[in-house]
Amino acid sequence: MIIIPIKVEEKRNTMYSDDKIFIKNLPPLSIYIHIPWCVSKCPYCDFNSHSIDPNNIDEELFLKSLRCDLEQSLSLIWNRSIISVFIGGGTPSILSVESIDKILEMIRTYLRILPNAEITIEINPGTVDSLKMKGFKDSGINRFSIGIQSFNNENLKKIGRIHDKQDALNSITKAQDLVENINLDIMFSLPGQTIKNFIYDLKTAKSFNPNHLSIYHLTIEPNTFFSKNLPDDMPDEETSSGMDDLIEIELSEMGMKRYEVSAYSKDKFQSIHNLNYWTFGDYLGIGPGAHSKISFHDKIIRQKRIYNPIIWMNKSIKMDNSHIIENICILKDQLPFEFMLNVLRLKDGVNRRLFKFRTGLSIDVMKERINIAYKNKLLSKNSEKFIATPLGWKFLNDLQMIFIK
Repeated sequence: MIIIPIKVEEKRNTMYSDDKIFIKNLPPLSIYIHIPWCVSKCPYCDFNSHSIDPNNIDEELFLKSLRCDLEQSLSLIWNRSIISVFIGGGTPSILSVESIDKILEMIRTYLRILPNAEITIEINPGTVDSLKMKGFKDSGINRFSIGIQSFNNENLKKIGRIHDKQDALNSITKAQDLVENINLDIMFSLPGQTIKNFIYDLKTAKSFNPNHLSIYHLTIEPNTFFSKNLPDDMPDEETSSGMDDLIEIELSEMGMKRYEVSAYSKDKFQSIHNLNYWTFGDYLGIGPGAHSKISFHDKIIRQKRIYNPIIWMNKSIKMDNSHIIENICILKDQLPFEFMLNVLRLKDGVNRRLFKFRTGLSIDVMKERINIAYKNKLLSKNSEKFIATPLGWKFLNDLQMIFIK
């Protein structure tokens, strides 16, 4: 196993608070499992991912650590049903079929997974073949999320992807032979990318008649390789805006609707897992760097695991919760922002009553901030929904920040 340089992570624990709330019915619960390794870390990536030779991964120790992590979390979610499982990364498909099978077996052993639960794995086209993908499906995976990013080989090289166009095409074909529910990740505003290039990517994706697409604008995040070595051929603002404008036009032609900032789907194929995040549902995250949000009848807590995979594994197997570096209770005055930060990402908004159901608070605590949003014409004066106006959708960050206290 490769040792990764780290900095000391300070532990925070404020799980108990007198700032009580009352949530009558607990929200839906999802499970997220983080696989922290990649064959090569992409220069734009700010996720908790670490480059490694797949042969150097101690999968047995990793699985043992995941099991210990889950066992230490069971008391937080006891007797609750699971609506979705998401295996993300990193590159989860870097693991063997046997390891993914054991992870899902572990989840089914310890938790009550609903019969119609969505079970997703992220795959990199450069790390799978037809046998591996069939093995994932046979283990219980019923949704593939494929990191395509582009079908242009030159663009793929510039953003550090290990696959090429043919790998991408093959992975989609294989996935569609196995399951109905598939997501394709596509990026735009890539170094050297033209509008013509992006149209080609959209049309190629469309040719597979996908039921879900996640389309992201390349963002230069701090502490990434690109943040320190920005390519000199990045598209200008006008070109990027032109690409953005094309997305809904192209996808509406095939019956796909934008239902979230970066997500498009056909009817009934919205991501259950991500919708649970965006409607302020609960999720337990296990694995290095994973985050959790868990509701109780009188409080809502957030947790964060140690980021470094080696230290997380060593701490997790101690069974003393030392692998958790943050364990905090969300204060009442923070809940309006936390709620609106998520739900306003949804194009069609959410029912206003969801605020009380999810936070245990009266909508009156947000009355002043709602009126500010109305005054600025960012929030629709809808008696049933919280939904951004066209202007609010355009300036979503400004709308969300109104609700911070």
